[in-house]
Amino acid sequence: MYNSIKEIVTAANETGKTIAELTIEQECQLSGKSRDEIWQRMTVNLQTMQAAVQRGESGRGVFSQTHLTGGEAVKIKNYRASHHPLSGDVMMAAVQGAIATNEVNAAMGVVCATPTAGSSGTLPGILFMLKERLSLTKKQMIDFLFTAGGVGLVIANHAGIAGATGGCQAEVGSASAMGAAAAVEAANGTPEQSAQAMSIAISNLLGLVCDPIAGLVEIPCVKRNAIGAGNALIAADMALAGCTSKIPTDECIMAMDKVGRGLPASLRETGIGGLAGTPTGQAIKARIFGNEV
Repeated sequence: MYNSIKEIVTAANETGKTIAELTIEQECQLSGKSRDEIWQRMTVNLQTMQAAVQRGESGRGVFSQTHLTGGEAVKIKNYRASHHPLSGDVMMAAVQGAIATNEVNAAMGVVCATPTAGSSGTLPGILFMLKERLSLTKKQMIDFLFTAGGVGLVIANHAGIAGATGGCQAEVGSASAMGAAAAVEAANGTPEQSAQAMSIAISNLLGLVCDPIAGLVEIPCVKRNAIGAGNALIAADMALAGCTSKIPTDECIMAMDKVGRGLPASLRETGIGGLAGTPTGQAIKARIFGNEV
């Protein structure tokens, strides 16, 4: 199993294989399953993502039982159709997919945790925009997911992906880094450029706290996935342009781990600090659960 991003990049350069291909081979070895079985499992993940995006952006959209979130992916869809988005239509297409997915999650729908349910919108937002932007084939889309999963495994093993242990930098931050690396490879960038994109993406969201209002994965979680998608695309473009991070990817991951461990408990998914601790955040919690909670 690859123990670092450096090892993955080195193996890719030495073998001439993509990160996606290396990940498939690693998964076959670790699981004992055939390539076809591994491929089919990832196909199901892709289909799950696509169904969530389509559900979240169709009709009036979906709404959570608390009605704290919902319907905003459709608002963005309508906005894109009638305006010239300030950040560009491509960027807002990614935002739309990200929010659609997380609104489905908040509404107790089925999503693909990538790497967690709370960060499940970032990768689909990027991927389905790239499908249109780069005319990706189904194979290329599945390769995108394998690339993201391969580098995400390194993050999970060395920094963690849970907001409860590392803050939202470990959830949306990790998803953004995974998406950045996969976007570079989808655009025919080099393995080294994928690593550079990861470094930039992680650095940009380092220290992001996890402060869900009322302890629910709704506010600010849904919109943070939109930021994660945008951050990933910016990082990918910078890497493809030749921009580099002075701090190696594995050291960025190490920093993420140390920062996460240093965050106070109130900023790690407890629903106590940050936005959750504001007067409005506390009022929302009381309205949903009562004053005694």
